[in-house]
Amino acid sequence: MSGTIDSLQIGMHWFGEKPGGLDRMFKALVDSLPAQGVNVRGMVAGSPGVLEASGGLVHPFAAAQERLGTRLWQARVRSQELKQARVPDVVATHFALYAASTTGVFGGVPRVVHFHGPWADESGAEGRGALSRMMRRSLERFVYRGGTRHIVLSHAFAEILHTQYGVDEGRIRIVPGCVDVDRFDRGVSKRSARKRLGAPQDRPLLFCVRRLVSRMGLEDLIDALFVVRRAVPDVLLVIAGKGPLEAQLQARIVARGLDAHVRLAGFVPDDALPLWYAAADVTVVPTVSLEGFGLTTIESLAAGTPVLVTPVGGLPEAVAPLSEDLVLPSGGFHALGGGIADALLGRRALPSSAACRAYARAHFDHPVVAAQVAEVYREAIAAF
Repeated sequence: MSGTIDSLQIGMHWFGEKPGGLDRMFKALVDSLPAQGVNVRGMVAGSPGVLEASGGLVHPFAAAQERLGTRLWQARVRSQELKQARVPDVVATHFALYAASTTGVFGGVPRVVHFHGPWADESGAEGRGALSRMMRRSLERFVYRGGTRHIVLSHAFAEILHTQYGVDEGRIRIVPGCVDVDRFDRGVSKRSARKRLGAPQDRPLLFCVRRLVSRMGLEDLIDALFVVRRAVPDVLLVIAGKGPLEAQLQARIVARGLDAHVRLAGFVPDDALPLWYAAADVTVVPTVSLEGFGLTTIESLAAGTPVLVTPVGGLPEAVAPLSEDLVLPSGGFHALGGGIADALLGRRALPSSAACRAYARAHFDHPVVAAQVAEVYREAIAAF
């Protein structure tokens, strides 16, 4: 199908109010799909300010902190209102819970499921009970079975969607995550970035931005610094992010005697992230499970900073085409520590800043990825 099409995007939250990987991707598509011939309307849980912040494109159906029943009912009501105003050519869903509440509203309209990750498994990794996981898994299966096409971030997530949720492989399309390369490629020198952040100029600097939960591998990363500092005595690791493990991670830092080598920076505002990436010698993504892509990998590359990743999920797919040396041989603090030390000492070949930026721009810039998403939408319409 050629020509302009109309899409309705069902998301989770608006990125400016609830920053997260799914919400960042949702906003990126809202911003970039129109240039690819895909008109966008959307709905999310959020404040009344979402409508203005999105330029009138995304409608809040309920506050994110509202009771679940209220959110689900209001999501259904808002979806009916949006359909009455104009029936979309395609419905794109990004979060199974809110997609489920629109069941039956868009009969006769093709549906594209953006699979950002196994919601049930992720909640289990963060401490949810067996009953909660079972209910989430059932809801996901129900929603995913209704997809005309499914977009995943990596081959790793394509395998999960097929084997765990029973989605036909012929309906799955792999489209990577995206980044606004111009926002991260600011042309700021390492020295200038460190000066603006108040970071030391005379120490090797590692940066990691993650939600502080167990599956992110931050415990291993902290333990790895015990290994790294033997080879690089003045190394400094800055971990940005918030989460339930904050107190435990701080206690771990103290117990390992790493107070001078590891800092928890807490939440870093979105506009400061490019400076932190530019200030670092290396970024590290130490995930131990359920990583479909890792947007922080391509953010770092867009800023010109090489990133070391564990061989988990879709992480190798994101960086290995640039350099196999960016993928560590295994997880665990020994492998992390050895790989980081080798990178800082020049024993592990890392791509140049220019190569990192060029790779990110060629493969993950908003227009590049949005064009691929638009093609899947057109395919779904043609196949329906």
